[in-house]
Amino acid sequence: MTVRVTSPVSSPLWQSVLETDEAAVVGQSLPWREAVLGDGRFSDASVHYAFASGREVVLPLVRRRRLPSAATAVSSWPQVWGTGGPISTDGRVTPDEAAFVWREAARRGTLTTEVTLRPDADPVWLSTASDAGYVVTAGSSYLLDLARGFDEVWKSRFRGTARTAVRKAEKLGVEVEVDRTGRLAHVYDELHERSVRRRATTEGEPVWLSRWRMSRVSSTPDQVALVAAAFGKDCATWVARRDGQPVAAIIVLSTGGHAKYWRGAMDKGLATPLRANDLLHRLAVEEACDQGRRWYDMGGAHPESALAAFKTKLGATLHHTHELRARRLPARVGHEARLRAETLVKRVTGLKEM
Repeated sequence: MTVRVTSPVSSPLWQSVLETDEAAVVGQSLPWREAVLGDGRFSDASVHYAFASGREVVLPLVRRRRLPSAATAVSSWPQVWGTGGPISTDGRVTPDEAAFVWREAARRGTLTTEVTLRPDADPVWLSTASDAGYVVTAGSSYLLDLARGFDEVWKSRFRGTARTAVRKAEKLGVEVEVDRTGRLAHVYDELHERSVRRRATTEGEPVWLSRWRMSRVSSTPDQVALVAAAFGKDCATWVARRDGQPVAAIIVLSTGGHAKYWRGAMDKGLATPLRANDLLHRLAVEEACDQGRRWYDMGGAHPESALAAFKTKLGATLHHTHELRARRLPARVGHEARLRAETLVKRVTGLKEM
């Protein structure tokens, strides 16, 4: 097979492939790559594959800086940066082409190569990754179909309980402001800090430990600032207030056919009885429809969790994602090391196990 391989991938080349792949998600966009690289911990290891068939594939990848060559790990993307995975001409790929990409990518990480496929990715990517020796872990993502516009979404996809919650928030005087300049990012950060402190109190642990734990699955102020700068006007911060006091905030990123509910934070004691989050999402969804987006991506959740129930109430349905790992160490080494570190901290500080 004749393949021209280029790494890293220039922005114009990336964009030229992206524009042909209608199913590409926010995490595969150039602003997202800009934010990941702006983190400072990673260098660009993206790869462009040009096949003799004329098909092109871009595999977003980064490599952690300051690691020795014998401990190279490449990922698409690192855990806190979410979904990446390949984009391709017209969103399609043949089994032979996909197999080549996986074999070649696996050689780029001497320690590990990790890729998170977008929801409902071409099944060829999944089947060929398994054949190439990648360990596959299934995940979930909840997406709201915006086809036929907001009236259809409101009447037929939002459940009655969601519509009732929105009306309650409006009746109780919840006010909403949206900003696309980064001006309200600090409000999200402040609400997120309240969440950290609430968790620390609930778990009976120091605030610094709760902050460290939550940083693995949520955003630091620096990450929020990076994303806001990279997306510009396509990063919308929605803030709900009651009597001038912020009670909840969400951050929504938009590109191509997708609007992505990226982050949310709230003062639970105030926001929940006001149904502030229901109102925020209702307005964000309406704007996504007005902008011609095809999907409102609400992210992952355990199917039996309260978070999943909230997302399905708003009309989102479960779609499958997959994490792929080609490792040269046992698959659970890194995970077990982190668990041991957490256990040690708990024992030293005399705190309870979760």
